[in-house]
Amino acid sequence: MDKLQAMTAFVRVVEGRSFSKAAETMSLPRSSVTTTIKSLERHLGTVLLRRSTRTLSLTDAGARYYELCRAVLDDIARVEGDLLADPAAPKGRVRVDMPGAIGRARVLPRLREFEQRFPGIELVLGLSDRPADLIYDGIDCVIRTGELTDSTLVARPLGQLRWLTCAAPRYLKEHGEPKHVDDLAAHRVVNYIANATGRPMSWRFSVDGEERSLTMPSRFSINETDAYLQCGLEGLGLIQLSELVASPYLETGRLKEVLADARCAPVPISIVYPDGRNASAAVKTFVDWIVEVFRPAPAVAATR
Repeated sequence: MDKLQAMTAFVRVVEGRSFSKAAETMSLPRSSVTTTIKSLERHLGTVLLRRSTRTLSLTDAGARYYELCRAVLDDIARVEGDLLADPAAPKGRVRVDMPGAIGRARVLPRLREFEQRFPGIELVLGLSDRPADLIYDGIDCVIRTGELTDSTLVARPLGQLRWLTCAAPRYLKEHGEPKHVDDLAAHRVVNYIANATGRPMSWRFSVDGEERSLTMPSRFSINETDAYLQCGLEGLGLIQLSELVASPYLETGRLKEVLADARCAPVPISIVYPDGRNASAAVKTFVDWIVEVFRPAPAVAATR
């Protein structure tokens, strides 16, 4: 039995929660992965995985063995990466996930620059409003908004995101403009469905220095940013969305911000990835580039 391959197969099964997914990532038949895990369990003299028709879970011994295998494989990858990597020309594939609005507004317009500077790095970009699971989905790094709770990940700050309450001129002409948060009771809104919970997101405001979170009734609820924006542009109701998305439409007059004095506090944006000691040179390069992309442009002195 090839112990290194067996450890790799075991880790892939655990992280993919599937024998089939592990086989796919290793370019092996599923039967080979199944046989390898059975041989590994016989070699160790213990059961590592509990299997049923629908679920796959670790035994106590399996959980301990997984942590050891993960550490060994990470060490091997780090040593090989240090030996083979050319700091001046990083190579490899980097899988990234980010909110679609952030990707379209800040990252996609700079991809040609990235390609020219780092031709040896292949990017696999996922743009979605649904948050990705780094381990289960095999993602190297993600851009996330809001406070982060997973202490096992490395997070580098990218800035802050402001949320604006907006409406189309058509809507404001028909229904008037709210001047105070309390006026919202007489207005129509379009709710945004959070993919993580399946429920409408609360409408957040800051009133007299205090945060207020409102649950708003709505005839329309949408779970995708572009469609949500389109509802606002069509005059179906007030919408609350990030400044990144709203800015082009505010500049052209297709949207107007309302309740600007009640904006909620901005939320942080971060790029997040597993323990930096185990990140590949390509991942580190991409993370450094993203930090550079989000860095504010230097102020230009006024001239007479």
